[in-house]
Amino acid sequence: MKISNIIEKINASVISGSCDADITGLTSDSRKVTAGGAFVCIMGAVSNGHTYIQDVIGRGAGLIVVSSKYDYMQHFSDAKIPENVTVVETDDTRLAYALMSAAWFGYPAEKLFTIGITGTKGKTTTTYMIRNVLESCGHKTGLIGTIETIIGDEHKPAHNTTPESYEIQESFAKMVEAGCEAVVMEVSSQGLMLNRTAGIQFNIGVFTNIEPDHIGPNEHSSFEDYLSCKAKLFRQCDIGIVNADDEHVDRILANATCRVEKYGFSETADIRAADKKLLYEHGKLGTKYHVSGLVNLDIELCMPGNFSIYNSLCAIAVTRHFNVDEQRLKKALYDVRVRGRIDIVDLAEVNASRRDFTIMVDYAHNAMALESLLKTLKEYNPKRIVTVFGCGGNRDRDRRFEMGEVSGRLSDFTIITSDNPRNEEPDAIIADIVTGISRTPGRHVEIADRREAIKYAVDNAQPGDVIVVAGKGHEDYQEIKGVKHHMDDRELIIEAVR
Repeated sequence: MKISNIIEKINASVISGSCDADITGLTSDSRKVTAGGAFVCIMGAVSNGHTYIQDVIGRGAGLIVVSSKYDYMQHFSDAKIPENVTVVETDDTRLAYALMSAAWFGYPAEKLFTIGITGTKGKTTTTYMIRNVLESCGHKTGLIGTIETIIGDEHKPAHNTTPESYEIQESFAKMVEAGCEAVVMEVSSQGLMLNRTAGIQFNIGVFTNIEPDHIGPNEHSSFEDYLSCKAKLFRQCDIGIVNADDEHVDRILANATCRVEKYGFSETADIRAADKKLLYEHGKLGTKYHVSGLVNLDIELCMPGNFSIYNSLCAIAVTRHFNVDEQRLKKALYDVRVRGRIDIVDLAEVNASRRDFTIMVDYAHNAMALESLLKTLKEYNPKRIVTVFGCGGNRDRDRRFEMGEVSGRLSDFTIITSDNPRNEEPDAIIADIVTGISRTPGRHVEIADRREAIKYAVDNAQPGDVIVVAGKGHEDYQEIKGVKHHMDDRELIIEAVR
């Protein structure tokens, strides 16, 4: 591909060299540059791509994209640009990388029906619901999200909720090649802030909800910044499908350029839920409700709570645009299971004598997610709610006090254990959680070993209990001192139940 073609959509100035030259590859990782390749200098939180300019020249880079906001000439030997290297300057190299990635792969998003989902909670479950419905109705659909990327029969574990722009475009291209008609993806606030989805005009953008989260030194500076980044999605989609009941929805849509449809319990919603009923039998929790408005049908879910209703309402609102079969839609929503999201272990399949309580794995790893989950479970009036959780090391310390307070207030019993301690001491993290619980009358025990903590919960389960193993969800590792050791909560539960 000629340089002129790959930079045609970016606002750039050619500082040196020719745009008629061909490039052989594209990357922002200096280690992956090959002869004739293009290197985009990204100024990240940890490293600055400009400092690798001389290195990529040595590797044979044919194009280097630099930031006009940085003194990049200091990194060229003797402050001279080699004659065989084209240098292009632009204001935002992250934006440039996204647009160049789209060009490099032939603008694959234009060949797919693209669905992007943003929100504090519900993104992962909603993406799986949408994909399950579309696949069941014959629409081959790719998925990009927190757990994995799905392309046809290939499942690739994820590293970020929203991958880097090159990876997104590469996945889109593979989906087109695999015969996918649509793609549904999680669009995180970080992904929007860092322009990872720039250049994609989504057919449908979705807003699930927003609450204060991801605010800190390496994330968002404030809630205002967090909300502003979420709102960007609705300036790059054709149809915006939003939660009518979220108190911030009007601010999310303040500068939207899309056509808007709403879902929720509110009378202002285009697709409305009513007549909610709780289902609780044989250790399984579910709900059923009626949908009216643009759609009229009854839905039953094998997932508990209002948040499951919201997620499924959103899936109905999105898949309505595909004219899906009503019966297949209902069955797909009933059948959907998401690893690590209210993931109830079927005890009867493991040990028929231990089916008198309910145990689940959930990704709730902050106070608001845990509070939402525990309040939902209380609606089912279990004998006790027992919560097993820890908090990640090298993360916001306040989260520990807050989660401890929530569990102490809403659980009948809390088992405090380790999550991913990373480079902190597990006992120090546990002590912070205890500080939070001590603000409540909640009872607790401390068991640092996560395997032993889960075994303790199972061994002491009483008939009618609901046990929540929270925090890690789909993760299959525990990170200690930079090393990831295999650990899967679901596997530990099955081991304990047997």
